[in-house]
Amino acid sequence: MPNSRFLTAFAGGLLALLLAIPPAAASCPEPSTTDLAAIKGAGDTPALPEGQAVVADGVVTGAFLGRDRLNGVYLQQATEHGPVGLFVYMPAATASDAERLVPGKHVQLNASTGEHRGQIQLQRVERVEICARDRPTAPKEVEWPLNEEALSRLEGLLLTFPQPLTVTGNYELARYGSLKLAGERLFRPTNTPDKPQERAVLMLDDGSYRTFPNLIPYLNDEGTRRVGSRVEGLTGVLAHAFDAWRLHPTETPRFADTNPRPAPLPAPGERLRVATFNVENYFITLGQRGAADAAELERQRAKLAAAVAGLKADILALVEVENDPGALADLVEQLSARTGVRYRAVGGRADRGSDAIKVALIYRPDRVEAVSELHADNDRVHHRPPLAAFFRSREGGPVFGVVTAHFKSKTGCPPRGDIDRGQGCWNERRVAQARAMNAFLERLAAAEGHERLLLIGDLNAYGAEDPIRTLTDTGLVDLIARELPPEQRYTYVFRGESGYLDHALASPALAPGMAQLLPWPINADEPPFLGYDGPESAVSRFHPDPFRSSDHDPVVVDLAPEAM
Repeated sequence: MPNSRFLTAFAGGLLALLLAIPPAAASCPEPSTTDLAAIKGAGDTPALPEGQAVVADGVVTGAFLGRDRLNGVYLQQATEHGPVGLFVYMPAATASDAERLVPGKHVQLNASTGEHRGQIQLQRVERVEICARDRPTAPKEVEWPLNEEALSRLEGLLLTFPQPLTVTGNYELARYGSLKLAGERLFRPTNTPDKPQERAVLMLDDGSYRTFPNLIPYLNDEGTRRVGSRVEGLTGVLAHAFDAWRLHPTETPRFADTNPRPAPLPAPGERLRVATFNVENYFITLGQRGAADAAELERQRAKLAAAVAGLKADILALVEVENDPGALADLVEQLSARTGVRYRAVGGRADRGSDAIKVALIYRPDRVEAVSELHADNDRVHHRPPLAAFFRSREGGPVFGVVTAHFKSKTGCPPRGDIDRGQGCWNERRVAQARAMNAFLERLAAAEGHERLLLIGDLNAYGAEDPIRTLTDTGLVDLIARELPPEQRYTYVFRGESGYLDHALASPALAPGMAQLLPWPINADEPPFLGYDGPESAVSRFHPDPFRSSDHDPVVVDLAPEAM
């Protein structure tokens, strides 16, 4: 009979040996030759060279197999350096592989090391084995935002975010199936002064890098996903691709429509309503800047008519109409026929400039009387001359002027000179246009004998930028800044940042007559695929409603003539 001391010593040694064996060796078909930390590189140790054959194991945390997805899975493993996650590229995965490679399964792979777009991965998988014990991995709870160092450590891991995140951009939703998320809606830094924001952005992706997914993800029951929506309990695998940190969800994200579509605007009643509306390139010359074909033009007309019907404007300043007399005549005819409200364009021989697009003023002759023809500011700094006209209510009251403009855009940057110095390209040009506008307003006031003027239009400058300050320094009142809290001051969303490029500026003489200011958020918050020129994958989702009738929100100013 063996000596009891010997048995005790043997048992203790066996236990020590078992504890020393890596978990994979204890439960997988064979010992793994390396761990995920060594493959990716940990501490001062570089990653394994590309093309090295390895036997490695880990727990599946995210399965995204198939050409329509990421063509692979994510593995995660506990190592002496902490948890490590790694992508496994498996374009040749079989149906049998898909049945086995599900989240929570502990698997072992014979594969080679590789790299794609800067992401270290396993590839050329030759064998997939299921280990004896499943090891479900709980997601690591993290708070957004995270700095770059923390994100690098967490790359490839299964994460969960307990706090709600806000959709701050949806431009790529139909193209790539992704949304920009942040702690709150992000605003352009020059939109509102002295309102710092944490600007870190996380892309909510869809487990695929394919373009134009057949089923556009993350839509609500109305077929949209507006900026300002919130997502709660977000759980998925963190990746870095295409110059952004992305989360591929492993659980269906839960959205809350915290910024629902707005209700129709109330009618102005006895007040007079002036509105500005950038109609996003209304061209009857097909294949130019607007509609590509007759079907797109019909969709554009239907959307614009629905928006104009909802605006209920007595005077409408239009921006981005094709610089062709036939285009404005066609738009007025279409709006009148489709809304049942008769509109008329202010006439005159004013110079419309040589640019491809122009501004225009139209009005309801049953509600207001145009008491002048168009005035144009022909200062050479304007490539699209601002226009002005004077009106009076059919019920009487004082005459007032409406001026509309479309300043130089921030795009098409020159190689030198008027480059982007924090306010977009061509800012010096816009400042010069603002100075010319001040002089134009002075001439109009002198000619008419009063200073009741409203400047309304797309000035391509955010609220705290130099061109707007140039205008307000002369006494013009920025009605949006005066009437709205910072979180409501937007008419446009660009690269996930909101702000107001569309303005309503009143002279001191007219400002007391402003009874109400209303941006109508029907466009900027909506994903672009809902517009008239959406991709083929979204045509079936088109509706002839006002939502995404343009890329800019209209702005409404209601005037009480007796208060002017």
